[in-house]
Amino acid sequence: MGVCGPHPAAMKYMTQPENARSGAGASQAPGGDQVRRFLIENQPVRGHWVHLGPAWRDLRAHQEYPAPIRDLLGEAVVSSVLLAATLKFCGTLTLQFEGNGLLRLLIAQCTHDFGVRAVARFDAQALQGSIGKPAGGWTFRSLVGDAGRVIVTIEAGERDLRYQGVVPLAGESLPDSLEAYFTSSEQLPTRVRLAAGEREAAGLLIQKLPETQDVDEGQDEADSVSSVWQRAQLGVAALGPQELLDGSIEAVLAASLGREDLRLFKAAPVRSECRCSPERVSELLRAIGQAEVSDVIREQGSVTVTCEFCQRPYRFTASDAEVLFGSDTVPPGSGALH
Repeated sequence: MGVCGPHPAAMKYMTQPENARSGAGASQAPGGDQVRRFLIENQPVRGHWVHLGPAWRDLRAHQEYPAPIRDLLGEAVVSSVLLAATLKFCGTLTLQFEGNGLLRLLIAQCTHDFGVRAVARFDAQALQGSIGKPAGGWTFRSLVGDAGRVIVTIEAGERDLRYQGVVPLAGESLPDSLEAYFTSSEQLPTRVRLAAGEREAAGLLIQKLPETQDVDEGQDEADSVSSVWQRAQLGVAALGPQELLDGSIEAVLAASLGREDLRLFKAAPVRSECRCSPERVSELLRAIGQAEVSDVIREQGSVTVTCEFCQRPYRFTASDAEVLFGSDTVPPGSGALH
């Protein structure tokens, strides 16, 4: 896998660490859109915390999702950031879920510098109807079905390298499937908690890394690697969705890992970033050809191209098309919708 110098977040971790101790800053509100790394001092245990607010809402600005799909999509976006934060690469990480239920396809992408976008494909008619809806509401399994797979693809653009890991969907939740992925593909014991709603999405991931030194025979049992890892797993498992959504990183760590000696590192910003643009749409229309574009405009009054990821529409009128096929750029003030 290609590496484009120090990971932006990792560089900050190394140069500007901040210490977090049990209960410190528990009253602080969660930040906007950020990912933060932490570790347990003198233990092979690390973790990442993600909180999304404006970026999560911006990502869905042109697309309305039913609440069950929306929340699962939010969990997937957070998961893609958590996965990207554990790696050093230059490119794009794609987290993809394929199932045989109402949710047919879900894709969340995160770049090495934490630009995110996502899309879900689902049976809207069946989801909105009452027939077949579980009595307790829609769950992960009732949405994805009884068979499917998780695909993690990492594309390192600078060397045209590509890595892909594929595992079956596991358990009764998205965290279950992610934990199975790490166990199968990375051989790293991992625990994940995720939560998402209309305005925010958040998640916490902890991992037990391979031990690089011999265990001190005189070490207190409570401070042994196995004991610390066991406590960490139980603490993370006990976190409720609202704690993740509403709590600051300090509050979340105090609630889940308050007994441990923690080191918390500087935040890296996360942003909503789709690859669509007026320039890319212009290139697409030029490839289609002036005659076909003109035919559509004569029939419909304009031609509209909608991004399949963010659903943002770009509209071109007859005057826009005239300029488009007569110059190399779309002029300011064209009919493109932003």
